[in-house]
Amino acid sequence: MAFSQEKAASDGNKPYDPKVAIFEHIGDAHSWHVSLPLVKPFAIPLPVILYTDKGIEIFSSSNLHEDEVYHGKNDYVLVKDKIKIADETGNVDATKKVYDFSITRNVASMWLGMIILFIIFGSVSSSYKKRVGKAPKGLQSFMEPLVVFVRDDVAIPNIGVKHSKYMTLLLTLFFFILINNLLGLIPIFPGGFNLTGNIAVTLSLSFIVLLVINFSGNKYYWKHIFTPEIPLWLYIIMVPVELIGIISKPFALMIRLFANITAGHIIVLSLISLIFIFNSLAVSPASVVFVVFMDTIELLVAFLQAYIFTMLTALFIGMAVQEHHGEQHEI
Repeated sequence: MAFSQEKAASDGNKPYDPKVAIFEHIGDAHSWHVSLPLVKPFAIPLPVILYTDKGIEIFSSSNLHEDEVYHGKNDYVLVKDKIKIADETGNVDATKKVYDFSITRNVASMWLGMIILFIIFGSVSSSYKKRVGKAPKGLQSFMEPLVVFVRDDVAIPNIGVKHSKYMTLLLTLFFFILINNLLGLIPIFPGGFNLTGNIAVTLSLSFIVLLVINFSGNKYYWKHIFTPEIPLWLYIIMVPVELIGIISKPFALMIRLFANITAGHIIVLSLISLIFIFNSLAVSPASVVFVVFMDTIELLVAFLQAYIFTMLTALFIGMAVQEHHGEQHEI
């Protein structure tokens, strides 16, 4: 479990392994681990939803423990937080497949972020309806500059007159990434929320951007890819490069967000691990000072990565929908 390393280190059972502890915290899990000041760490079980050759099976993750077999429709064993089907001897049965659709920690934190967004924008929308023509007030006055910033400094400069068509997408991306970046800084436990540091989540966001870019592309966008105004002998080089560029743009968005958020969590967890590695409170003041400094940097990164992802998305969309000005430029 996520707190096994800290518990083992404090009990003196075995040496503290920071690598195991760090990857437990930044990875996904079937339970929600919580650590609060003056409270013993505990885990909130989450629903496990499996599909096997015997159909769908739903049960609580509290039934799953490392190196212990859970007897359901099949015998299940938890291996590095992955659910596998076990044979009669309790070993993993590689011949049987299990499809895991469980509500994991990342899914739960994503739902939490969505609920927060619905509450925030529901409240702001209600304020606008009740205060028509009046100055913003309360949460409305905090959110309006952010929305105006996305419109005036991200959408309009990069997309132009067609920006209003894509404002819903850009605002959703910006606030979804921002909220989940900030949730990752909540001191329930460093790394407890790592949604935007999950490659599957950033892949999904980038795939959406890929679809929007290419379905929005006008004839000049596709002409530039397949029939650029260059000598024919360069087509064999430039056309493959342009086709690779279709994939590389959203791929860069995926890797940038994933790498920056994950790296920040690893650094914070590594600094905290120094206390357990040296097994001494003497290093704790220096460790805490550096953790506070890194958390401050992470707060900046949370806003910066949301802005960069949204800005580059707007830039790529703008490149796909811009009008043809090829006559005004030299090759």
